[in-house]
Amino acid sequence: MSDVYPDTESTDAARDIADVQAVEVITTTAVHLMSAAAVKVGLADDPEHQLDLDEARKLIIALAGLVTAGAPEIGDMHARSLRDGLRSLQLAFREASPFPDAIGQGPGEKLTGPVN
Repeated sequence: MSDVYPDTESTDAARDIADVQAVEVITTTAVHLMSAAAVKVGLADDPEHQLDLDEARKLIIALAGLVTAGAPEIGDMHARSLRDGLRSLQLAFREASPFPDAIGQGPGEKLTGPVN
């Protein structure tokens, strides 16, 4: 019977996402990446057990790509806060690293430029 009739929840979710503006999808995705990176870089409540700089690097690079590519599309008002959050994470990564990358070589800096 489920093959004949579409799942109501799936249909509702598809309709709901159709109503969401691109700027909201981009900013929400960026916030998820920021939150995950913050935890992995040791900014959460249990840094001893949550610190994972390899994972943080990947998340920060992905965030830098999204922010860099999305900024012209979402406008300066939204992009500014995303850039600020990204920069804070890049600096936190450098601070948490036992062997910090050279300026310009940290996660996402190929996309954002040097952060210091």
